[in-house]
Amino acid sequence: MVATNCKNRFSSADPHKVVALYDEFVALKSQADSLRAERNENSNAMKGKLEADRRAALIARGQELKDELAAVEERLNGVEAALQREGQRVPNLTHPQVPIGGEEHAAVLTEVGSQRAFTFPVKDHVALAEALDMVDFESAADVSGQKFYYLRNAGALLELALVNYAFNKVVSRGFTPIMTPDLVKASVLEKCGFQPRGSGTQIYAVEDSPLCLTGTAEVPLGGVYMDRILPEAELPVKMVAFGHCFRTEAGAAGMAGKGLYRVHQFSKVEMFVLATPEQSEALHQELIDIEAGMFTELGLHFKVLDMPSGDLGAPAFRKYDVEAWMPGLQRYGEISSASNCTDYQSRRLNIRYRPGAAAKEVGSDSDGGAEAAKKGAGKKGGKKGGAGGGSGGKTEFVHTLNATACAVPRMIVAILENFQQEDGSVVVPVPLRPYLGGMEVIRPPAKKQ
Repeated sequence: MVATNCKNRFSSADPHKVVALYDEFVALKSQADSLRAERNENSNAMKGKLEADRRAALIARGQELKDELAAVEERLNGVEAALQREGQRVPNLTHPQVPIGGEEHAAVLTEVGSQRAFTFPVKDHVALAEALDMVDFESAADVSGQKFYYLRNAGALLELALVNYAFNKVVSRGFTPIMTPDLVKASVLEKCGFQPRGSGTQIYAVEDSPLCLTGTAEVPLGGVYMDRILPEAELPVKMVAFGHCFRTEAGAAGMAGKGLYRVHQFSKVEMFVLATPEQSEALHQELIDIEAGMFTELGLHFKVLDMPSGDLGAPAFRKYDVEAWMPGLQRYGEISSASNCTDYQSRRLNIRYRPGAAAKEVGSDSDGGAEAAKKGAGKKGGKKGGAGGGSGGKTEFVHTLNATACAVPRMIVAILENFQQEDGSVVVPVPLRPYLGGMEVIRPPAKKQ
């Protein structure tokens, strides 16, 4: 089943190799344990008074055991590293309703609105934004390189408006607002299912450092509850974060990467949820409903797609994408996604819950550790083995889910291209106007006298 799943997901992972490495790891670990036990027996045998020949023999054997153990441990470390490396490449299992195949097999679940009929030649977002003095690609290329940009004037204000609009919408649905670090440890990225230092990676790694620039706030949000045991009563935990995203976009070229559509750095509002297995499917639907509600309110024409097996990425069990019509680019473009990763990330991050436990049953000593865990503070009590006075029942891994509330550059593309006017101005969607000081139309800034 695992091998077939890898094939369906176009994964190069080799589960048979993982099994072979695991068997070798177990055998070497057993051998190392036996050698340690014999070494201890040998050391104990040298205690007390011994004949010189007997002591010399024991010393010689002790040296042999030391050398043998060092060789076995070296092999064991190498096999363990290979096992971790190969094991991390194995993707999550796949929801039985997910279409099998590549991107062309995506199934349309919902379509909202229709393509606008223009009575004038349509411009793409690059032409519109540059004419409106909203963006500066040229200076950014000089300062940072290609696929970077400055947002200016209404462009800068529009980013802030989109972020605040999305934040307010999601927080009103019971999500805890969080601002996350942009740098995370490579080990945390790996536990979330990303490959930070492999060939073709999308991750920027800091040289001579364990840190990497994160490609999504999903990673630092997942790390908040790493190595924690939560009471079932506290689930689901819903978080929303504003973060900067950094991606190498290796291999991206052509019209698909034009202008703001595919860039190396951008701002994003990300939702992240911890849930029980029984809750996760309904929460997945809740996440896509939140996204669709916002995009509908903004007046966009879009489709919700059930993404096929070959387009899921390693962590996702099932993934919904939202693609909005972009008339300037003359195609639909992804503006959001929502993924149910089941226990793929939580097993690596070691995030567990205790079924049936109330808030007071899991935590640190008597200081309200469960409430502290909920707020992301006082980690000691929530650590594995740190529960005080709990029910002592078996723990289980939580399910993790993530969804994009607002990927700013893609939203700017969709807004500029869909709401452009014949004179080159752009009508501001009504829900964003309060966040732009009442601005109804984006026009070029007035020229200085």
